[in-house]
Amino acid sequence: MTLLKTERLILRNWCEEDRPFFHRINSDDEIMEYFPFRRSRREADAIMERIRDGIAQNGFGFAAAVLKETGQPIGFVGLHRPSGLANLPEGTIEIGWRLAPEFWGKGYVTEAARAWLAFGFEKLGFEEIVSFAVVDNERSTAVMRRIGMHHDPNGDFDHPGVPDSHPHLKSHVLYRLRRSDWRATQK
Repeated sequence: MTLLKTERLILRNWCEEDRPFFHRINSDDEIMEYFPFRRSRREADAIMERIRDGIAQNGFGFAAAVLKETGQPIGFVGLHRPSGLANLPEGTIEIGWRLAPEFWGKGYVTEAARAWLAFGFEKLGFEEIVSFAVVDNERSTAVMRRIGMHHDPNGDFDHPGVPDSHPHLKSHVLYRLRRSDWRATQK
């Protein structure tokens, strides 16, 4: 199921053939540098199922990002409803991404994220979309700034899902983008 297309990418739901790649982007140490966990194949398969079902039900989620030219998956980019974060109200919509390192620095996340913002604001009618990352994750926060998001220092938080064994990954920055601000940049 294709959700969106950009100049170089297809953003689609996950399929059976994606399972080894999905496991890789959830278990590789370099990719998961800012996460306190690595997923086993069984855990990755279960998460992929939940994401796939959510996309089928809602029409959005952390969708597979695939190169148009080759059909090769490169990671995921999409919209998501985060849970378990007391600092974010019910119904908050997050934009997030994860790519295999051989595709970093090529503008793919920015390209896909811009398409998701347009979809989220124009088609789904969201009033605000947020994103958050570990304080030191400069690659992700740079994308947030490139797509027009603004840091909200009052929203920064210690992620409750990060165990005390990983104190360097607890502190997160929060970025926001309101639909009205996004629209002002589209003229």
